[in-house]
Amino acid sequence: MASMRDIKRRKTSIQSTQQITKAMKLVSTVKLQRAKTRAERSKAYFNCMYETIKGIIKRTGHIDHPYIVRSESEKKAVVVITSNRGLAGGYNSNIVKLVGAADWGKDDIFVYAIGKKGRDILKRRGYTIKEDYSEVINEPLYSDAVEIAGALLKAYENQEVGEIWMAYTGFKNTVSHIPTLIKLLPVDDTDIDLSGEEDDADSKVRSVMNYEPEETEALEMIIPKYMASLIYGALIEAVASENGARMQAMDSATSNAEEMIGTLELQYNRARQGHITQELTEIIGGAEALSN
Repeated sequence: MASMRDIKRRKTSIQSTQQITKAMKLVSTVKLQRAKTRAERSKAYFNCMYETIKGIIKRTGHIDHPYIVRSESEKKAVVVITSNRGLAGGYNSNIVKLVGAADWGKDDIFVYAIGKKGRDILKRRGYTIKEDYSEVINEPLYSDAVEIAGALLKAYENQEVGEIWMAYTGFKNTVSHIPTLIKLLPVDDTDIDLSGEEDDADSKVRSVMNYEPEETEALEMIIPKYMASLIYGALIEAVASENGARMQAMDSATSNAEEMIGTLELQYNRARQGHITQELTEIIGGAEALSN
């Protein structure tokens, strides 16, 4: 059995750790409330933009445009959104697993990393880190999303990549965060399911999509905004998910520390009782020896 001194030292150490986890939980809770409000405000626009663009392409038919026609390149650009800090449970590892589970070869992927944790893990596993935007996740701005979207579209137009994907953690509520992998480009009707979007009358007869100005010019205006909006929405949801995951992780760590402290207190009391019993036995034994 460990000595009373060792038990007391370990208890003190765990209490110090518990104070840190409590503080981190409080900080994450405050950040979560702010990020949650921001995510909820942007989610409707995020979803509407995605569905609107899919609907436009569905009703347009074939357009000979670089954003619509598939490139000959077999490479894929994958925007991977994780965090710059750990202690968030499986938040970062779930995104890495999501990318690894996709049926893609490592040599066929260019990673556009947002977040140091995901970047470092993927780099160690042999993935090519094309660009690093890790600082963006600290305080996401729409201008950051525009910059990233511009770099992705440039690579797509130059046929450096044939598809653009994004892996991020969707925010459902405080305790539910969903690792999500979506394709941004090219958008075509094989990727689209508009079931439930229209009522029966509209679904029977679909009107042809007309453009003003010309379709090519319109798409050149719409697609960059679509890309930037989806990336920005994903960044906002990822921040909320990260703080939610960290709050849960720190809450669990605090509870575990409480249990360990209780166990150590029990061990300490038993050791103390044993020590007192031993001293009493020695005193009684010594008294008997003197009386004889």
